[in-house]
Amino acid sequence: MSQEELLELIYKKDERAFTHLYDMYSKSLFSVINVLVKNREEAEDILQEVFVKIWKNIDSYNDSKGRFYTWILNIARNTSIDKLRSKDFNNSKKNLSTDNFVNHFENNSKLADKVDTIGLGEFVKRLKPKCIQIIDLLFFKGYTQQEASDELAIPLGTVKTQNRNCINDLRNYLKI
Repeated sequence: MSQEELLELIYKKDERAFTHLYDMYSKSLFSVINVLVKNREEAEDILQEVFVKIWKNIDSYNDSKGRFYTWILNIARNTSIDKLRSKDFNNSKKNLSTDNFVNHFENNSKLADKVDTIGLGEFVKRLKPKCIQIIDLLFFKGYTQQEASDELAIPLGTVKTQNRNCINDLRNYLKI
């Protein structure tokens, strides 16, 4: 089943689609979740929650804003981070650095799992060092903008402006 066919069935809430969705993406999403929470049992619970969110929120997916895999990966990452924050995990112990996040996908043997991450490291490396640092904190380590401001010892407004500019730079690189 192609991704387009799968999406069509999910939009129609066809129950067969849920099984296909799970079969296609559960391993790669579980891997990301497990790396973030570092607890297999907790990761399994979060994975279930992620698939329910995907199913319930499919109408918010917009293919003009990004790939489906990227959308569900963000749901998995954000759900994991929310779970970690709810238990007051220490930020320095809970997440990967940008390099490890990219390497995690590059080392995965399934081509289907790599499709959305191939070249990510090259795009991130093209950014200015301050952008790499801000993106690492905000998107890969799950810091809030205020936490990133504190960590980098720069004003919150500067973090917000630099984050917006860095994301725009990354978008421009990805259009190439």
